[in-house]
Amino acid sequence: MTTGVPAVDLAAVWSAVVAAVGGALALLYRATRTARHLAERLGDLTDDWTGTPQRPGVPARPGVMTRLARIEERLAAVEHELHPNAGNSLRDAVDRVEARARQLADRPPDR
Repeated sequence: MTTGVPAVDLAAVWSAVVAAVGGALALLYRATRTARHLAERLGDLTDDWTGTPQRPGVPARPGVMTRLARIEERLAAVEHELHPNAGNSLRDAVDRVEARARQLADRPPDR
């Protein structure tokens, strides 16, 4: 379709080319923006998993495996207190209190 005026036809063609290139660039920007956002999120996940070293003004953050090892150590200490051993655990202390309470309960009242 032509208008019969070569300058107007050429301007229409160039307008269509500019619009098509602009649309393609907008789509490319949108696609790369999504990819950049995904890469940033994966970087955050990696930092959370491996931890981050200390830098000026920001303390170090341990990674998941380091934090999990600390939790396991604390859990082992708690488990140690829940089982009878040589008399030093919390369980041993509770057993002693219970035994003493039974002795006092079984004793006849003083008159």
